[in-house]
Amino acid sequence: MFNVSSVQLDWQGLNLKLETGMIARQSDGAVLATLGGTSVLCTVNASRESDPSKDFFPLSVHYIEKAYAAGKIPGGFFKREGRPSEIEILNSRLIDRPMRPLFHKDFKNETQIICTVLNYDGENDPAICSLIGASAATTIAGLPFLGPIAAARVGFSDGEFILNPTKEELNESELDLVVSGTKSGVLMVESEAKELSEEIMLGAVQFGHKESQCVIDKIIELAEKSAKDSWEVKSKEKLTFHSDLETLTRKTFEPLYKIKEKKKRNDSLNEARSQIVSKFSEDESDLHEINDCIKNIEKEIVRGSILKTEKRIDGRDLDTVRDIDVKVDILDNVHGSALFTRGETQAIVTTTLGTSSDEQMLDTLDGDLKEKFLLHYNFPPFSVNEVGRIGSTGRREVGHGKLAWRSIHPVLREVTDFPYTLRVVSEITESNGSSSMATVCGTSLSLMDAGVPIKKPVAGVAMGLIKEKEKFVVLTDILGDEDHLGDMDFKVAGTNEGITALQMDIKVDGITQEIMNVALSKALLARKHILKEMNKVIDKARDGTKPSAPKIITIKIDKSKIREVIGSGGKVIKDICEKSGAKVEIDDHGLISIFASTSKDGEIAQEMINDIVAEPEIGKIYEGKVVKTTDFGAFVNFLGSKDGLVHISQLKEERVEKTTDVVNEGDVVKVKVIGVDDRGKVKLSIKEV
Repeated sequence: MFNVSSVQLDWQGLNLKLETGMIARQSDGAVLATLGGTSVLCTVNASRESDPSKDFFPLSVHYIEKAYAAGKIPGGFFKREGRPSEIEILNSRLIDRPMRPLFHKDFKNETQIICTVLNYDGENDPAICSLIGASAATTIAGLPFLGPIAAARVGFSDGEFILNPTKEELNESELDLVVSGTKSGVLMVESEAKELSEEIMLGAVQFGHKESQCVIDKIIELAEKSAKDSWEVKSKEKLTFHSDLETLTRKTFEPLYKIKEKKKRNDSLNEARSQIVSKFSEDESDLHEINDCIKNIEKEIVRGSILKTEKRIDGRDLDTVRDIDVKVDILDNVHGSALFTRGETQAIVTTTLGTSSDEQMLDTLDGDLKEKFLLHYNFPPFSVNEVGRIGSTGRREVGHGKLAWRSIHPVLREVTDFPYTLRVVSEITESNGSSSMATVCGTSLSLMDAGVPIKKPVAGVAMGLIKEKEKFVVLTDILGDEDHLGDMDFKVAGTNEGITALQMDIKVDGITQEIMNVALSKALLARKHILKEMNKVIDKARDGTKPSAPKIITIKIDKSKIREVIGSGGKVIKDICEKSGAKVEIDDHGLISIFASTSKDGEIAQEMINDIVAEPEIGKIYEGKVVKTTDFGAFVNFLGSKDGLVHISQLKEERVEKTTDVVNEGDVVKVKVIGVDDRGKVKLSIKEV
C-alpha cells in the first residue's frame, strides 16, 4: 500500500529523519521531517498551467502550528486555530526567502508550500525542521528548483558556536542566528545578537553553512530514491522585433536613469514605458514579453553603469550614506517621538509607555508568554506615491517590524530597572530604500526621547550587491531601485560596539566569504556615521519620563510581606488603589509596581505600602489610632495595619486606674516603640513620648 522512502542523519548528536511515501501521497512532493522529537509535514503542490500574464512567481508559503502538537487546546472562544500568529508569519517568510530565488525564472505556475507542525517536543526548533522538509519536498517533486537547500540555527556562548541550540541554551546564548544555503553558498541569514563583532557574526554564518552540508547530502539521497520526473519549462522565444525594442529601450532609458530625484525619475520612466509598450504592442499576447524585455534592459543599464563607473543612480559613490536629518520630541502629547529622514526614506516613530496590563499575551506552542516590548511597523501606500488598499497588517510589515525589534531588544534594560511596557510604532512616510533600518534608527531616538534608559543608541543600514561573473561591487545605503535590480539585501543594525541584528537575502546562487567580509566592513563604517549624526541630536535617554507619561514607582519587598500588602480577598491593595488613585501590581517575587498619572498619587500609594511592610523601629515615635481598649491597656494601630499594645502602666507617669480614663477608641495619639517580644508583639508607650 505504501512505498516509503526515508533517510536519517545523526546531526551533531541530534537525529534528523526525512520520510516520504506514507502521508499526503497525492501532493507533488510530501516529506515528514523529524528533528529530535519535533515533526513537521511539508507539502508542495503546483498548478499544471503556467500563467504567462504574471510578471512574478506566484509562490505562497504557509507555516502552520497546530496546538495539539504540544498537547494543548487553543485559547479563545472557538477553541481552534485561527488567523496566523506572528510566529507563523515570520517562519513562513523564513522558508519563503531562501527558496523563492532558486525556482527557474520562467516558471510561473502557481505553487504552494505548506509546513504543518504535527509534533513539538518543546526543545527542537520546528522552523529549522520545516525549512529542511520544505526543501526536500520541493526537490523530490521534480519542480524546476535549483536546490536543495538546508538550514541551521546557531548560538554563541563562552566563545563557542552551538549548532541547533535548545531553548535553554538559546536563553543563555549571545546569538540567535538562522542561516540557510545551497552547496555553493549562503542564501539567507536572520539573527539577533548581543553586540557581537563582525568577525563573530561572519564566523557564525560560515559555521552554520558548513554544518548543514550533510543535510543537503541526505536530501539528495532521498531524491535519488523517490524523486518524480522533472517538470519541463519552456524557454521563451524572442519577439521578431526584439532587436528594435531593445535598441529603443536602451536609448530612451539611459538618460532617464541619470535623474537623481526619485519621483521625477519614476514619472519619467513610467511615461517612457507606456510609450514603448504602445509602439510595439500590436498584439496583446506580446505585452508580457515586451514588459519583460524592458525590465531586463533597465536592469542591465543600472547594473552596468554602477559596475563601470562606480556611480549610483542618485550620483553617489559606492560608500556614501545619504543626507540624514534627525528630529525628536516632534509630538507634544506622546511619550516619545522622533522623525528620522535619510535621503528619500523617512519614518515617524513614537513610543508609548504602559503598565504590565498592557503586555501582549502570546499563545504559543511553548505556552502562554508575555511580551513587554512591542514594535509595530506600518507601510502606507502614500509613502511610495501609490494608491493602495488599507487593511490588515501584511507579512512584509510583520517581518520588517520584527527585524527592527531584534535590533533594539538587546539594548533594553531589565524589567526591574525600567518596568514599563513599551509600544513603539513606526509610520513610514517616505520610502526609497530600507525603511526597516530607518525604523531602527527612529526607534532608538524615540525611546531615548521618552526617557527609556537603553544601554546604547542603535542604528542600521542596508547594503546591496551588483555581481556579474567574478566582478562585484557592494553598495552602502541602497535605494529602492538598487534593491530591486541588485543581487543582495544585506541589513546590519547595531551600536558603536557591535552588531545587534543581521538579515541577509541573496538573489544569486550563494554569496562568498569575500563579499560578506566587504559588506560587513562597509556596514560598520556606515553605521558609525549614522550614529554620529543621531548623537548630535540625542545620545542618551532623557532624565525621567515626559509629564504625559504614567509614573511608575517600584518597591521590592520580602516575599513574606506579599500577603499583608494584598490583604484578605485583596482588601488592602484595593484600599490603596482607591485612596491613592494609583494602580498597584505585585508579582510572586515581591516586586511591587505603582502606576500613577501624577507623581503625588504614586507617592501616596508608596507611603501606604511602606507603612504596611515597614518594621517598627525601637525608640521611634509614631502617630497612631486607638482601636481597642482593655482593662490592661490600649491597642494602637500605628504603622499601616500593625497594632501595638500600650500597657496601662505606659499611659501616664502616675498610676492609672482605668484605661478609658486616659484614652478611648478612635483617639489619635503619639506612641513610642519600646520593644518587640519573641512572638513579634510590639510594645508601645505614650508616657515616654
